[in-house]
Amino acid sequence: MAKRISVDRWLFVVTLVLVYGAYAFVDGLTAIWVGVSSRAWGVLLFGILGVGVGIYTFFYPGVTVIALLYLIAAWALVRGILEIVTAIQLRKEISYEWVLVISGLISIIFGVVLVANPRGGALAMILVIGAFAFAFGVMMIVLAFRVRRWPKRLERLPQT
Repeated sequence: MAKRISVDRWLFVVTLVLVYGAYAFVDGLTAIWVGVSSRAWGVLLFGILGVGVGIYTFFYPGVTVIALLYLIAAWALVRGILEIVTAIQLRKEISYEWVLVISGLISIIFGVVLVANPRGGALAMILVIGAFAFAFGVMMIVLAFRVRRWPKRLERLPQT
């Protein structure tokens, strides 16, 4: 017999779904813009994936926690793989590309943990998502400081 979830926890789960959807959507739009403007097709691809996941969560906010967990896990795995691919592609253009590789590895580990233990509960998932968001944010801030000099480097590259 299925356990009934209290109203306050249900509202919490729906709010989590909508906040995640907003995050995935905005992150996807940003990645699409960066991917198109810099011709980084890996970034563009996970941007499209992020927008798709964000839209899906807005249209189906009543999705179960397990389904959301697998959706988040798939997004994290694909994003992690594409971040590593992007780091490899950009290794001659940027220094400290290892930050992007570590960010990709964190995304992959996050996705694997979610798949390996799907019944950990919604509250445990919140802690994992929070830890992931914190670690990922730190890596992106470090990377942002490293790539702020890109415009000058791009000006020196021969035009093709």
